[in-house]
Amino acid sequence: MSDRIFGAVGLVLALGYAWAALVIEESFLSDAVGPKAFPLIIAAVLALASIVIFLKPDAEPEWPALPRLLEVGAAVLVMILYAIALPEAGFVIATAAAASYLTWRLGTAPIASVISGCLTSAGIYAVFHLVLGLSLAKGPLGF
Repeated sequence: MSDRIFGAVGLVLALGYAWAALVIEESFLSDAVGPKAFPLIIAAVLALASIVIFLKPDAEPEWPALPRLLEVGAAVLVMILYAIALPEAGFVIATAAAASYLTWRLGTAPIASVISGCLTSAGIYAVFHLVLGLSLAKGPLGF
């Protein structure tokens, strides 16, 4: 039964995400694809996955123990805090902090997590800002 609930919640989330994408106002200067395409693709994939989970649930799903669920909750909290910190701290700092925490919780040593988080942040910044020319949140350091 929990798989069906999860599938239904995912489907409602996908519908809400698609609705939010459809109400995006397009500028007359937008490209041929427009700003709605990518969010609609994400909503479609989420909807299809949720329908599959709803229609073919696992006979006996195994839920993780409470400590593991708390780890998942902590990861969700970090992603919420990341979204809140992004405009103030900027992309590079916020991404480095979030990636460092998440890699640490996945089992990397603390120092290696910080190095990995910083390299991940710098790499994503280089690809999206320097190569693709996308605008990312600027922090107190100016990038």
